[in-house]
Amino acid sequence: MAIPAAADSPVSAHESVGSKIRAALAVGKVRWGMLALVFCATTLNYIDRAALGVMQPILAREMSWSTMDYANINFWFQVGYAVGFLLQGRFIDKVGVKRAFFLAVLFWSLATGAHGLATSAAGFMICRFILGLTEAANYPACVKTTRLWFPAGERALATGIFNAGTNVGAMVTPALLPLILSLWGWQAAFIGMALLGLVWLVFWAINYYNPEEHPRVRQSELEYISREAEPEPVKVPFSRILRMRGTWAFAVAYSITAPVFWFYLYWLPPFLNQQYSLGISVTQMGIPLMLIWLTADFGSIGGGILSSFLIGRGVRPIRARLVSMLIFATCICSVIFAANASNLWVAVLAISLAVGAHQAWTANIWSLVMDYTPKHLMSTVFGFGGMCAAIGGMFMTQIVGYVLTVTGNNYAVLFVIIPSMYFLALTWLYFMAPRRIES
Repeated sequence: MAIPAAADSPVSAHESVGSKIRAALAVGKVRWGMLALVFCATTLNYIDRAALGVMQPILAREMSWSTMDYANINFWFQVGYAVGFLLQGRFIDKVGVKRAFFLAVLFWSLATGAHGLATSAAGFMICRFILGLTEAANYPACVKTTRLWFPAGERALATGIFNAGTNVGAMVTPALLPLILSLWGWQAAFIGMALLGLVWLVFWAINYYNPEEHPRVRQSELEYISREAEPEPVKVPFSRILRMRGTWAFAVAYSITAPVFWFYLYWLPPFLNQQYSLGISVTQMGIPLMLIWLTADFGSIGGGILSSFLIGRGVRPIRARLVSMLIFATCICSVIFAANASNLWVAVLAISLAVGAHQAWTANIWSLVMDYTPKHLMSTVFGFGGMCAAIGGMFMTQIVGYVLTVTGNNYAVLFVIIPSMYFLALTWLYFMAPRRIES
Protein backbone atom coordinates (compact mmCIF):
# COMPACT_ATOMS: atom_id res chain seq x y z
CA MET A 1 0.00 0.00 0.00
CA ALA A 2 1.24 3.51 -0.77
CA ILE A 3 0.20 6.84 0.70
CA PRO A 4 0.07 9.93 -1.56
CA ALA A 5 2.75 12.51 -0.92
CA ALA A 6 1.38 15.99 -0.55
CA ALA A 7 2.54 18.62 -2.98
CA ASP A 8 0.40 21.52 -1.89
CA SER A 9 1.87 24.84 -0.86
CA PRO A 10 0.36 26.99 1.88
CA VAL A 11 -0.30 29.69 -0.70
CA SER A 12 -1.26 29.80 -4.34
CA ALA A 13 1.34 28.61 -6.82
CA HIS A 14 0.91 31.88 -8.73
CA GLU A 15 1.81 34.21 -5.86
CA SER A 16 5.21 35.89 -5.79
CA VAL A 17 8.24 34.33 -4.14
CA GLY A 18 8.15 37.03 -1.48
CA SER A 19 4.53 36.22 -0.66
CA LYS A 20 5.35 32.55 -0.34
CA ILE A 21 8.27 33.26 1.98
CA ARG A 22 6.15 35.53 4.17
CA ALA A 23 3.38 32.93 4.32
CA ALA A 24 5.82 30.16 5.25
CA LEU A 25 7.35 32.27 8.01
CA ALA A 26 3.94 33.35 9.31
CA VAL A 27 3.10 29.81 10.44
CA GLY A 28 6.22 29.73 12.64
CA LYS A 29 10.00 29.97 12.56
CA VAL A 30 11.16 27.24 14.95
CA ARG A 31 11.90 24.78 12.13
CA TRP A 32 14.47 27.20 10.70
CA GLY A 33 16.26 27.23 14.05
CA MET A 34 16.48 23.44 13.93
CA LEU A 35 17.84 23.75 10.40
CA ALA A 36 20.50 26.20 11.62
CA LEU A 37 21.72 23.62 14.15
CA VAL A 38 22.22 20.88 11.55
CA PHE A 39 23.76 23.40 9.13
CA CYS A 40 26.42 24.23 11.75
CA ALA A 41 27.02 20.54 12.47
CA THR A 42 27.54 19.85 8.76
CA THR A 43 29.96 22.77 8.52
CA LEU A 44 32.03 21.39 11.40
CA ASN A 45 31.83 17.91 9.90
CA TYR A 46 33.45 19.13 6.70
CA ILE A 47 36.03 21.32 8.37
CA ASP A 48 37.27 18.12 10.02
CA ARG A 49 37.34 16.29 6.68
CA ALA A 50 38.69 19.00 4.40
CA ALA A 51 41.61 19.80 6.70
CA LEU A 52 43.46 16.64 5.76
CA GLY A 53 43.45 17.47 2.05
CA VAL A 54 44.72 21.00 2.67
CA MET A 55 47.46 19.81 5.05
CA GLN A 56 48.45 16.85 2.89
CA PRO A 57 51.69 18.38 1.52
CA ILE A 58 52.92 19.26 5.03
CA LEU A 59 51.95 15.93 6.57
CA ALA A 60 53.36 13.98 3.62
CA ARG A 61 56.68 15.78 3.99
CA GLU A 62 56.90 15.35 7.77
CA MET A 63 55.88 11.68 7.77
CA SER A 64 57.23 10.63 4.33
CA TRP A 65 53.81 9.63 2.95
CA SER A 66 53.57 8.23 -0.58
CA THR A 67 50.55 8.78 -2.85
CA MET A 68 49.24 5.35 -1.82
CA ASP A 69 49.76 6.14 1.88
CA TYR A 70 47.46 9.14 1.45
CA ALA A 71 44.98 7.03 -0.52
CA ASN A 72 45.01 4.37 2.22
CA ILE A 73 44.44 6.95 4.96
CA ASN A 74 41.33 8.11 3.11
CA PHE A 75 40.36 4.48 2.44
CA TRP A 76 40.21 3.70 6.15
CA PHE A 77 38.08 6.75 6.78
CA GLN A 78 35.67 5.35 4.20
CA VAL A 79 35.69 1.93 5.88
CA GLY A 80 34.67 3.51 9.18
CA TYR A 81 32.17 5.73 7.36
CA ALA A 82 30.53 2.75 5.65
CA VAL A 83 30.15 0.78 8.89
CA GLY A 84 29.06 3.91 10.74
CA PHE A 85 26.34 4.81 8.26
CA LEU A 86 24.54 1.50 8.76
CA LEU A 87 24.91 1.49 12.55
CA GLN A 88 24.22 5.19 13.08
CA GLY A 89 21.15 5.30 10.84
CA ARG A 90 19.47 2.45 12.72
CA PHE A 91 20.56 3.87 16.09
CA ILE A 92 19.06 7.31 15.29
CA ASP A 93 15.68 5.78 14.44
CA LYS A 94 15.74 3.71 17.64
CA VAL A 95 16.83 6.26 20.28
CA GLY A 96 15.92 9.53 18.60
CA VAL A 97 17.92 12.11 16.70
CA LYS A 98 18.70 14.34 19.70
CA ARG A 99 20.49 11.74 21.82
CA ALA A 100 22.15 9.85 18.95
CA PHE A 101 23.53 12.98 17.27
CA PHE A 102 24.87 14.34 20.56
CA LEU A 103 26.88 11.16 21.16
CA ALA A 104 28.14 11.09 17.57
CA VAL A 105 29.45 14.67 17.61
CA LEU A 106 31.05 14.12 21.02
CA PHE A 107 33.03 11.12 19.80
CA TRP A 108 33.95 12.57 16.41
CA SER A 109 35.31 15.68 18.15
CA LEU A 110 37.50 13.49 20.37
CA ALA A 111 38.66 11.54 17.30
CA THR A 112 39.55 14.79 15.51
CA GLY A 113 41.67 15.93 18.44
CA ALA A 114 43.44 12.55 18.50
CA HIS A 115 44.89 13.29 15.02
CA GLY A 116 47.21 15.77 16.71
CA LEU A 117 48.87 12.87 18.57
CA ALA A 118 49.48 10.70 15.47
CA THR A 119 53.07 10.32 14.28
CA SER A 120 52.77 8.04 11.23
CA ALA A 121 50.55 7.04 8.34
CA ALA A 122 49.32 4.07 10.41
CA GLY A 123 48.33 6.41 13.25
CA PHE A 124 46.37 8.58 10.85
CA MET A 125 44.62 5.50 9.43
CA ILE A 126 43.39 4.58 12.93
CA CYS A 127 42.22 8.13 13.67
CA ARG A 128 40.48 8.43 10.30
CA PHE A 129 38.70 5.10 10.80
CA ILE A 130 37.26 6.26 14.15
CA LEU A 131 36.39 9.65 12.67
CA GLY A 132 34.52 8.00 9.79
CA LEU A 133 32.65 5.69 12.18
CA THR A 134 31.33 8.65 14.19
CA GLU A 135 30.96 11.31 11.48
CA ALA A 136 28.68 8.94 9.56
CA ALA A 137 25.86 10.04 11.88
CA ASN A 138 25.81 13.56 10.44
CA TYR A 139 23.74 13.05 7.31
CA PRO A 140 21.24 10.49 8.66
CA ALA A 141 20.65 12.89 11.58
CA CYS A 142 20.35 15.97 9.34
CA VAL A 143 18.03 14.22 6.89
CA LYS A 144 15.93 12.87 9.75
CA THR A 145 15.68 16.38 11.23
CA THR A 146 14.63 17.81 7.86
CA ARG A 147 12.09 15.03 7.33
CA LEU A 148 10.58 15.70 10.77
CA TRP A 149 10.51 19.50 10.56
CA PHE A 150 9.74 20.37 6.91
CA PRO A 151 6.87 19.62 4.48
CA ALA A 152 7.57 18.43 0.92
CA GLY A 153 7.40 21.91 -0.62
CA GLU A 154 10.23 23.20 1.60
CA ARG A 155 12.22 20.01 1.95
CA ALA A 156 14.65 20.40 -0.95
CA LEU A 157 15.37 24.01 0.00
CA ALA A 158 16.00 22.99 3.62
CA THR A 159 18.19 20.12 2.46
CA GLY A 160 20.15 22.44 0.18
CA ILE A 161 20.71 24.87 3.05
CA PHE A 162 22.03 22.35 5.56
CA ASN A 163 24.08 20.60 2.87
CA ALA A 164 25.61 23.99 2.03
CA GLY A 165 27.44 23.51 5.31
CA THR A 166 29.69 21.02 3.51
CA ASN A 167 30.87 23.75 1.19
CA VAL A 168 31.16 26.36 3.94
CA GLY A 169 33.35 23.94 5.88
CA ALA A 170 35.45 23.14 2.84
CA MET A 171 35.73 26.88 2.07
CA VAL A 172 36.58 28.04 5.59
CA THR A 173 39.29 25.40 5.99
CA PRO A 174 41.76 26.69 3.39
CA ALA A 175 41.09 30.25 4.59
CA LEU A 176 41.91 29.62 8.26
CA LEU A 177 44.28 26.67 8.24
CA PRO A 178 47.31 28.47 6.75
CA LEU A 179 47.22 31.00 9.60
CA ILE A 180 46.89 28.29 12.27
CA LEU A 181 49.65 26.22 10.65
CA SER A 182 52.04 29.16 10.54
CA LEU A 183 51.40 30.16 14.16
CA TRP A 184 50.94 26.88 16.04
CA GLY A 185 51.50 23.92 13.70
CA TRP A 186 49.31 21.12 12.39
CA GLN A 187 48.74 19.49 15.79
CA ALA A 188 47.03 22.65 17.08
CA ALA A 189 44.78 22.68 13.99
CA PHE A 190 43.28 19.30 14.88
CA ILE A 191 42.84 20.22 18.55
CA GLY A 192 41.12 23.49 17.59
CA MET A 193 38.65 21.63 15.36
CA ALA A 194 37.84 19.26 18.22
CA LEU A 195 37.04 22.20 20.52
CA LEU A 196 34.60 23.66 17.96
CA GLY A 197 32.65 20.40 18.02
CA LEU A 198 32.37 20.49 21.81
CA VAL A 199 30.98 24.05 21.66
CA TRP A 200 28.30 22.93 19.17
CA LEU A 201 27.21 20.17 21.57
CA VAL A 202 26.09 22.75 24.13
CA PHE A 203 23.77 24.49 21.65
CA TRP A 204 22.34 21.18 20.41
CA ALA A 205 21.62 19.87 23.92
CA ILE A 206 19.81 23.07 24.91
CA ASN A 207 17.84 23.82 21.73
CA TYR A 208 16.93 20.67 19.77
CA TYR A 209 13.59 18.86 20.21
CA ASN A 210 11.34 16.90 17.87
CA PRO A 211 8.37 18.98 16.61
CA GLU A 212 5.72 17.57 18.93
CA GLU A 213 8.02 17.98 21.97
CA HIS A 214 9.43 21.44 21.32
CA PRO A 215 8.41 23.94 24.06
CA ARG A 216 8.39 26.95 21.70
CA VAL A 217 6.74 25.60 18.56
CA ARG A 218 3.32 27.05 17.59
CA GLN A 219 0.33 24.88 16.77
CA SER A 220 0.10 26.48 13.31
CA GLU A 221 3.67 25.38 12.55
CA LEU A 222 3.01 21.85 13.81
CA GLU A 223 -0.02 21.57 11.52
CA TYR A 224 1.94 23.01 8.60
CA ILE A 225 4.80 20.51 8.82
CA SER A 226 2.53 17.49 9.40
CA ARG A 227 0.14 17.98 6.46
CA GLU A 228 1.29 14.85 4.65
CA ALA A 229 -0.49 11.57 5.27
CA GLU A 230 1.88 9.18 7.04
CA PRO A 231 1.67 5.46 7.81
CA GLU A 232 1.37 4.60 11.47
CA PRO A 233 4.85 4.30 13.01
CA VAL A 234 5.36 0.62 13.78
CA LYS A 235 8.43 -1.43 14.50
CA VAL A 236 9.83 -2.68 11.20
CA PRO A 237 12.56 -5.34 11.01
CA PHE A 238 15.65 -4.43 9.03
CA SER A 239 15.02 -7.33 6.65
CA ARG A 240 11.69 -5.72 5.69
CA ILE A 241 13.36 -2.38 5.04
CA LEU A 242 15.80 -4.14 2.70
CA ARG A 243 12.84 -5.42 0.70
CA MET A 244 11.45 -1.93 0.13
CA ARG A 245 11.85 -0.75 -3.46
CA GLY A 246 12.73 2.77 -2.35
CA THR A 247 15.63 1.56 -0.22
CA TRP A 248 17.43 0.21 -3.28
CA ALA A 249 16.36 3.06 -5.55
CA PHE A 250 18.24 5.46 -3.30
CA ALA A 251 21.11 3.17 -2.29
CA VAL A 252 22.24 2.33 -5.81
CA ALA A 253 21.90 5.86 -7.23
CA TYR A 254 23.62 7.44 -4.24
CA SER A 255 26.44 4.87 -4.39
CA ILE A 256 27.16 5.84 -7.97
CA THR A 257 27.35 9.62 -7.43
CA ALA A 258 28.31 10.31 -3.79
CA PRO A 259 31.94 9.11 -4.21
CA VAL A 260 32.51 11.96 -6.67
CA PHE A 261 32.31 14.46 -3.84
CA TRP A 262 34.97 12.52 -1.92
CA PHE A 263 37.16 12.82 -4.98
CA TYR A 264 36.71 16.61 -5.01
CA LEU A 265 37.29 16.91 -1.28
CA TYR A 266 40.43 14.79 -1.08
CA TRP A 267 42.06 15.25 -4.47
CA LEU A 268 41.31 18.82 -5.58
CA PRO A 269 44.04 20.36 -3.39
CA PRO A 270 46.71 17.90 -4.66
CA PHE A 271 45.46 18.40 -8.26
CA LEU A 272 45.68 22.20 -8.11
CA ASN A 273 49.01 22.01 -6.30
CA GLN A 274 50.45 19.71 -8.95
CA GLN A 275 49.01 21.41 -12.06
CA TYR A 276 49.67 25.00 -11.07
CA SER A 277 52.41 24.75 -8.39
CA LEU A 278 50.27 26.36 -5.70
CA GLY A 279 51.54 26.72 -2.16
CA ILE A 280 49.53 26.25 1.04
CA SER A 281 48.49 29.84 1.57
CA VAL A 282 45.28 31.85 1.37
CA THR A 283 46.37 33.68 -1.78
CA GLN A 284 47.59 30.61 -3.68
CA MET A 285 45.64 27.49 -2.65
CA GLY A 286 43.02 29.21 -0.50
CA ILE A 287 41.33 31.54 -3.00
CA PRO A 288 40.74 28.93 -5.76
CA LEU A 289 39.32 26.43 -3.25
CA MET A 290 37.15 29.07 -1.60
CA LEU A 291 35.68 30.07 -4.98
CA ILE A 292 34.96 26.42 -5.83
CA TRP A 293 33.18 25.77 -2.53
CA LEU A 294 31.34 29.10 -2.66
CA THR A 295 29.91 28.07 -6.02
CA ALA A 296 28.97 24.76 -4.45
CA ASP A 297 26.98 26.65 -1.81
CA PHE A 298 24.99 28.43 -4.50
CA GLY A 299 24.41 25.10 -6.22
CA SER A 300 23.25 23.39 -3.05
CA ILE A 301 20.67 26.05 -2.20
CA GLY A 302 19.75 26.75 -5.84
CA GLY A 303 19.11 23.06 -6.46
CA GLY A 304 16.61 23.05 -3.63
CA ILE A 305 14.96 26.23 -4.89
CA LEU A 306 14.46 24.79 -8.39
CA SER A 307 12.57 21.65 -7.35
CA SER A 308 10.64 23.57 -4.68
CA PHE A 309 9.62 26.08 -7.39
CA LEU A 310 8.41 23.23 -9.62
CA ILE A 311 6.40 21.76 -6.74
CA GLY A 312 4.88 25.19 -6.14
CA ARG A 313 3.79 25.23 -9.79
CA GLY A 314 1.90 21.96 -9.30
CA VAL A 315 4.54 19.38 -10.31
CA ARG A 316 4.49 16.28 -8.13
CA PRO A 317 7.52 16.12 -5.78
CA ILE A 318 9.21 13.04 -7.30
CA ARG A 319 8.90 14.36 -10.85
CA ALA A 320 10.20 17.77 -9.75
CA ARG A 321 13.29 16.16 -8.23
CA LEU A 322 14.02 14.04 -11.33
CA VAL A 323 13.65 16.95 -13.77
CA SER A 324 15.95 19.08 -11.62
CA MET A 325 18.53 16.29 -11.42
CA LEU A 326 18.60 15.94 -15.21
CA ILE A 327 19.47 19.63 -15.54
CA PHE A 328 22.24 19.36 -12.95
CA ALA A 329 23.70 16.19 -14.48
CA THR A 330 24.11 18.11 -17.75
CA CYS A 331 25.96 20.93 -15.97
CA ILE A 332 28.40 18.45 -14.40
CA CYS A 333 29.86 17.72 -17.86
CA SER A 334 31.92 20.93 -17.49
CA VAL A 335 34.47 19.06 -15.35
CA ILE A 336 35.80 17.34 -18.48
CA PHE A 337 37.56 20.58 -19.42
CA ALA A 338 39.42 20.91 -16.11
CA ALA A 339 42.26 18.42 -16.56
CA ASN A 340 43.88 20.16 -19.52
CA ALA A 341 42.75 23.72 -18.83
CA SER A 342 45.06 26.39 -20.20
CA ASN A 343 45.32 28.20 -16.86
CA LEU A 344 44.26 27.96 -13.23
CA TRP A 345 41.11 30.04 -13.50
CA VAL A 346 39.70 28.11 -16.46
CA ALA A 347 40.13 24.93 -14.40
CA VAL A 348 38.54 26.58 -11.37
CA LEU A 349 35.54 27.70 -13.45
CA ALA A 350 35.02 24.20 -14.92
CA ILE A 351 35.35 22.52 -11.52
CA SER A 352 33.17 25.10 -9.78
CA LEU A 353 30.25 24.51 -12.13
CA ALA A 354 30.56 20.74 -11.72
CA VAL A 355 30.84 20.86 -7.91
CA GLY A 356 27.91 23.29 -7.67
CA ALA A 357 25.79 21.04 -9.88
CA HIS A 358 26.80 18.02 -7.78
CA GLN A 359 25.56 19.73 -4.62
CA ALA A 360 22.31 20.69 -6.35
CA TRP A 361 21.94 17.04 -7.42
CA THR A 362 22.57 15.91 -3.84
CA ALA A 363 19.93 18.24 -2.39
CA ASN A 364 17.40 16.65 -4.71
CA ILE A 365 18.32 12.99 -4.30
CA TRP A 366 18.13 13.41 -0.52
CA SER A 367 14.77 15.17 -0.84
CA LEU A 368 13.56 12.44 -3.17
CA VAL A 369 14.22 9.67 -0.65
CA MET A 370 12.46 11.78 2.01
CA ASP A 371 9.43 12.14 -0.29
CA TYR A 372 8.72 8.40 -0.41
CA THR A 373 10.13 7.14 2.93
CA PRO A 374 8.04 7.12 6.16
CA LYS A 375 9.64 9.43 8.70
CA HIS A 376 10.05 6.74 11.37
CA LEU A 377 12.27 4.77 8.96
CA MET A 378 14.09 7.75 7.46
CA SER A 379 17.49 7.41 9.14
CA THR A 380 17.61 3.64 8.60
CA VAL A 381 16.90 3.89 4.87
CA PHE A 382 19.29 6.81 4.46
CA GLY A 383 21.92 5.09 6.61
CA PHE A 384 21.81 1.96 4.46
CA GLY A 385 22.14 4.03 1.29
CA GLY A 386 24.95 6.02 2.90
CA MET A 387 26.75 2.80 3.81
CA CYS A 388 26.56 1.64 0.18
CA ALA A 389 27.82 5.05 -0.97
CA ALA A 390 30.71 4.93 1.50
CA ILE A 391 31.70 1.51 0.18
CA GLY A 392 31.64 3.07 -3.28
CA GLY A 393 33.83 5.84 -1.90
CA MET A 394 36.32 3.28 -0.59
CA PHE A 395 36.73 1.83 -4.06
CA MET A 396 36.78 5.31 -5.61
CA THR A 397 39.70 6.27 -3.36
CA GLN A 398 41.64 3.18 -4.33
CA ILE A 399 40.84 3.60 -8.02
CA VAL A 400 41.95 7.23 -7.96
CA GLY A 401 45.20 6.32 -6.20
CA TYR A 402 45.86 3.53 -8.71
CA VAL A 403 45.00 5.60 -11.80
CA LEU A 404 47.20 8.48 -10.69
CA THR A 405 50.06 6.12 -9.87
CA VAL A 406 50.06 4.32 -13.24
CA THR A 407 49.46 7.49 -15.30
CA GLY A 408 51.98 9.69 -13.55
CA ASN A 409 49.33 11.80 -11.81
CA ASN A 410 47.22 12.43 -14.92
CA TYR A 411 43.68 13.44 -13.88
CA ALA A 412 42.14 13.54 -17.37
CA VAL A 413 40.71 10.00 -17.28
CA LEU A 414 39.01 10.66 -13.95
CA PHE A 415 37.42 13.92 -15.11
CA VAL A 416 36.00 12.21 -18.22
CA ILE A 417 34.37 9.35 -16.25
CA ILE A 418 32.63 11.54 -13.66
CA PRO A 419 29.68 12.96 -15.72
CA SER A 420 28.55 9.54 -16.99
CA MET A 421 28.01 8.40 -13.41
CA TYR A 422 25.16 10.89 -12.92
CA PHE A 423 23.25 9.90 -16.04
CA LEU A 424 23.54 6.23 -15.05
CA ALA A 425 22.18 7.02 -11.57
CA LEU A 426 19.34 9.14 -12.97
CA THR A 427 18.23 6.34 -15.29
CA TRP A 428 18.10 3.97 -12.33
CA LEU A 429 16.05 6.43 -10.26
CA TYR A 430 13.59 7.08 -13.07
CA PHE A 431 12.60 3.41 -13.21
CA MET A 432 13.00 2.47 -9.54
CA ALA A 433 12.00 5.43 -7.33
CA PRO A 434 8.49 4.99 -5.81
CA ARG A 435 6.09 7.82 -6.61
CA ARG A 436 4.34 7.68 -3.21
CA ILE A 437 5.22 7.17 0.44
CA GLU A 438 5.88 3.49 1.03
CA SER A 439 4.14 1.80 3.94
